[in-house]
Amino acid sequence: MQDVIAKLRAKKDDEGFTLIELLVVVVIIGVLVAIAVPVYLNYRQGAADKSAQSDVRGAISAVEQFYTNNGNAYPASDSEESGTASELVLPALSASGSEAKITLSDKTKLAYVKVNAGSYKICATNDGGSGKFYMYDSSTGGSVKTVTIKALASCS
Repeated sequence: MQDVIAKLRAKKDDEGFTLIELLVVVVIIGVLVAIAVPVYLNYRQGAADKSAQSDVRGAISAVEQFYTNNGNAYPASDSEESGTASELVLPALSASGSEAKITLSDKTKLAYVKVNAGSYKICATNDGGSGKFYMYDSSTGGSVKTVTIKALASCS
């Protein structure tokens, strides 16, 4: 019995993983990463799309507050889209009125278009998202809808 224990103690220099065992572990980790990365990227795109929708809802509130603060008149159409700016400013209509600031999420582009005296449209997209455009039309009301347009300039 003591001979067996002595032999086992003497054989301690053999402690380690074989090349095959290490390769199996690397392959398993590779498979898990291959599954996880696309799922993570889809979640990121979905979050970017949701931030664009949220920015449109925030813009609706800002425009309606502008309407109340400026004698029941909507601001003129924004000549440019927000581009890379972190906010879109709608200037006051008179000295007694107040401007509206629409704060935007990272990589969100937003455009405001006044259709006529009583309605407007707001469009947005997020560069980190799936490329979808979201629009709110005040003449029909309702929720923010996904639309098929080529660019924010064609929001009208």
